[in-house]
Amino acid sequence: QVQLVESGGGLVQPGGSLRLSCAASTRSFSIYDMGWYRQAPGKRRDLVVTITSGGSTNYADSVKGRFTISRDNAKNTVYLQMNSLKLEDTAVYFCNAALRGGINYWGKGTLVTVSS
Repeated sequence: QVQLVESGGGLVQPGGSLRLSCAASTRSFSIYDMGWYRQAPGKRRDLVVTITSGGSTNYADSVKGRFTISRDNAKNTVYLQMNSLKLEDTAVYFCNAALRGGINYWGKGTLVTVSS
């Protein structure tokens, strides 16, 4: 079992920046594919970005050029740097860890509210 704990959410003005962190409780962190997903009120949970164990990234079109994912395997942590935030970025952001074969873990989420 892998425990994931997100942090860094909060209230930010449009155009502002925020950095989310996700700490994982496994000694095998480096072999997991990691990702960030988000869910706005009344909407489905959508992909924001993933980063594989090898470092390849895949961004949703809506965040390309504004968000950056990174991972620090020595710290068992994945980050999401969010710049130029828009009102439509408001959502609960969830951290995900996955292994080939269907093993999948989720954090509880952290709320990001973009409002003027």
